[in-house]
Amino acid sequence: MNCKTLLVHLDDSAHSAARLAYAMEVAAHHDAHLIGLYAVSEEPVDPLFVHGENVWSRRREAQRSANETTAHTHFVAQTERAGVNAEWRAPGGVPTQAAITHARHADLLVLGEDDPKDRSAFVARHFLEDVIIGSGRPAIVVPYAGAVHPRMDNVMIAWDGGRESARAAMDALPLISRAAFVTVMTMERHSHHGEPAGIDVAAWLKRHGIEAGFATLSGVSGADAGTTLLNALADRHIDLLVMGAYGHARAHERVLGGVTRTMLQSMTTPVLMSH
Repeated sequence: MNCKTLLVHLDDSAHSAARLAYAMEVAAHHDAHLIGLYAVSEEPVDPLFVHGENVWSRRREAQRSANETTAHTHFVAQTERAGVNAEWRAPGGVPTQAAITHARHADLLVLGEDDPKDRSAFVARHFLEDVIIGSGRPAIVVPYAGAVHPRMDNVMIAWDGGRESARAAMDALPLISRAAFVTVMTMERHSHHGEPAGIDVAAWLKRHGIEAGFATLSGVSGADAGTTLLNALADRHIDLLVMGAYGHARAHERVLGGVTRTMLQSMTTPVLMSH
């Protein structure tokens, strides 16, 4: 994968600016074209009263238009200041499907972790996971908590031998080619006799010019795999985690794998996910 077209999701949330800054750094590093995709919730954020409905509706549309203008102005100002080749898109229609459609024409997505305390960050139910799983493109999910740095010097690849894990490692190659430290981390309980392990993945990476170490993450009593992995990220001061995104649709609801769900809810560092 060559990173020549990046797409960053923008909205009216407090974290949208940080997400844009992260995407611009990545785009500049790879001399890539940056698409700013503005997609916000279609659901009303205030109660709708029958009396005065037309007045309320007009006010809502006016506010939406003003918010989009503000976001667009910020996007143009920031990308021009950074010298990034960029374009703005604000498609209509159902936001999740619009995001998936436009994402399929990009090499890499930059999305934001859901912030339950910021209602402006809500786009649609399962928006984040639906875009990751439905787009067919790798996505870097940026956490909402704490300062986010676009450096990728210290990288961890979470390897479990599955299809999604292999896809994520391949998609990450152009991003981690200049990393100072790359660690292939396998989970103790996922090791099977005869299956390619961390040392085999490290050898594959070396043939791509990437020096990588490997380690096995032992389980901690009382902690699930996702929590154990989160602890390892903090202990090792990881800049980027690379992992597969596991999920499937059931009864019209997105059901995620345990580690994927934990990361999307509690991430502390940017995570590149592929499905």
